Amino acid sequence: MFVVNNFMMAIAQLIDFLLTAYMWIIIGRAIISWVNADPHNPIVRFLFNITEPLLSRIRRLVPMSPGGIDFSPLILIMAIMFLQSFLVPTLKQMAMGMN
Repeated sequence: MFVVNNFMMAIAQLIDFLLTAYMWIIIGRAIISWVNADPHNPIVRFLFNITEPLLSRIRRLVPMSPGGIDFSPLILIMAIMFLQSFLVPTLKQMAMGMN
């Protein structure tokens, strides 16, 4: 049973790491959007390609504010924080309960 316990703990830690990394990618994308970055730069294209699918879905649900401010990165970061506060501890507690 300890193998399943360790596997679930590893999955929880991996999910936590991936969510944190994706949150920093979103922050990097937001910062790059404030400056006039070269759209042909590979880093800029990577940040755009990795974040745009989720951000565009949020933009369809939540329109821009009257001032033209895009809140989709903030909403996505809040969703990631929710998953880190709910999903990761739940997986860890499930793993601890298997002892």
